[in-house]
Amino acid sequence: MNYILALDQGTTSSRAMVFDRSGTVRSLAQKEFRQIFPRPGWVEQDAMDIWSSQLGVAVEAITRAGLTAADIAGIGIANQRETTLVWDRRTGEPVCNAIVWQDRRTAAICERMKSDGLEELFREKTGLVLDPYFSATKLVWILDQIPGARRRGEAGELLFGTVDSWLLWNLTGRAVHSTDASNASRTLLFNIHTGAWDGELLEILGIPATMLPDVRPSSHVYGESAAGHLAATIPIAGIAGDQQAALFGQVCTQPGMAKNTYGTGCFMLMHTGNAPVASRNRLLTTVAWRIDDRTDYALEGSVFTAGAAVQWLRDGLGIIRSAAEVEELAATVPDSGGVVLVPAFTGFGAPHWDPHARGAMFGITRGTTAAHIARATLESIAFQTADLLRAMEEDSGIGLRELRVDGGATANGLLMQFQADILGVPVVRPRISETTALGAAYLAGLAVGYWSDRSEIAGQWQPERIFTPAAPREQAQELCRRWHRAVERAREWEEPDR
Repeated sequence: MNYILALDQGTTSSRAMVFDRSGTVRSLAQKEFRQIFPRPGWVEQDAMDIWSSQLGVAVEAITRAGLTAADIAGIGIANQRETTLVWDRRTGEPVCNAIVWQDRRTAAICERMKSDGLEELFREKTGLVLDPYFSATKLVWILDQIPGARRRGEAGELLFGTVDSWLLWNLTGRAVHSTDASNASRTLLFNIHTGAWDGELLEILGIPATMLPDVRPSSHVYGESAAGHLAATIPIAGIAGDQQAALFGQVCTQPGMAKNTYGTGCFMLMHTGNAPVASRNRLLTTVAWRIDDRTDYALEGSVFTAGAAVQWLRDGLGIIRSAAEVEELAATVPDSGGVVLVPAFTGFGAPHWDPHARGAMFGITRGTTAAHIARATLESIAFQTADLLRAMEEDSGIGLRELRVDGGATANGLLMQFQADILGVPVVRPRISETTALGAAYLAGLAVGYWSDRSEIAGQWQPERIFTPAAPREQAQELCRRWHRAVERAREWEEPDR
């Protein structure tokens, strides 16, 4: 048994990868699945599409590697987080479509809870803010709005789970209903201090405890795949939410180590040790992973608009034909010519948290060109990242030594160099870019003894390129001050009652 299979179940596609002992991808299979938008602000997925697409690419990845299921030592799962599913314990039939993490239908529930003075209680226990983003209010909506769901839930007939639980339950032939601590910590129901579901929060929300999965370590043999699915029984031995899996795949296992994933937005996590750190900047305090009896924690922040700003240059302004062209255009000028773009197209996330901010551009002169705008767009991604990291340093009291990066935009050398200049620390791009799937593979491999310990894994991590700071600190600080002036002018643009 020479390989590990990682299932990377994402928001728009299911992927599977086979890794060898060196952490190298031996094969990859991917399949997109349907997104459902019943109303504005509602986002759903067919739970059976999630399952069938993930099983299909798992079989395909094994075949593409020239292997059989008997060659797989273990399976690891990384998954889109917070997406909420409820299904019949006996038949396995979902009671409705999965409600995706992006869905905003429970905003009114969250506002009522805030009005009832519950926000601090939930934040203290879960490390999260009251927001439709998380699973709990989605589950409340299903129980209250799907005919018969509450009665059946209270009778013990229904099960709740995030995507990892749904895949695990199906992979094991409906034998195991569990989740890991990292996914549990994204539900608004899990007490990150006790490491268990919180009875008081369940009572407030009216959620039957019998619906919830058991919470297990992230590196743990949960059960075995049913022989009918993969033609062999394989231990399912690792589970983590996708961003926590990427943190583990980047081997950010010591306090102060951080990773940033550059995609449509940015997801940044900083490892903070074996005790949760409360944020004064409205960052999220989350479980990174639990291995054996030790729980590691992280601070998390999200940038709403990163790669999406480059898409705007392409689709909205038409100054580039493809996202890849932005670096070439931006490189034709030595700097942004004083232009600052604030891409608050959907408001600000952490640490500003202003839903009423809107996008703005400052410093435009008669000499401003498309190249200056392109460069300012790339710089805005780095500035937003720097704001998050400064907030993390302030909350944790830990200084950043380097930033490990992944995601599509890391191919942009100009952006990565500017990021290093602004942060004043090295930005490190790894040799293996599939860090989410790799993290799931590592967690599974540790549980089945495929890798001996975390030091062996750490020895495998290698940088592909290191971007070292080259700009004078005074210059970088002045650029940041200019950015913050622009941010202040873009805040509260929309009046709250409109």
